[in-house]
Amino acid sequence: MVIVAAVDRSERAPEIVEEARELGEAFDEPVEVIHVLTRQQFIDLEQTSVSDNRRTIPTDDVIEIAEEIAQDAIDESAVDDATPVGLLGDPAEEVVSYAESNDARYLVIAGRKRSPVGKALFGSVVQSVMLDSEVPVVSLRVD
Repeated sequence: MVIVAAVDRSERAPEIVEEARELGEAFDEPVEVIHVLTRQQFIDLEQTSVSDNRRTIPTDDVIEIAEEIAQDAIDESAVDDATPVGLLGDPAEEVVSYAESNDARYLVIAGRKRSPVGKALFGSVVQSVMLDSEVPVVSLRVD
């Protein structure tokens, strides 16, 4: 089993990693930190690449960029033994799928404080993960 920490590019990311480490230590499980780049972010990267040097970015390179973002969250935390993982796709779907397919004991995420209208209009990755995951979810509220 594994503890999965799902991070974005926010200031909350190190706290998510640290919470996952605490769970990992409590259950003697390794920690994997995942970041998902959306298809739109991938398209934006390709457009930037094409306009700069006339070639597209291979998918493996985009996944490597997502992995680097996960590594940045690890580096900013007090954790030194987590594994970064980069993914590409819909964040909620990819996080749930990754946790379930890797037999995660827990999935650690953090939500933002948002109004009910904001959630209804824009959706919530955290809300989708909590509703769709078969893996127990630890949701941090980080201000």
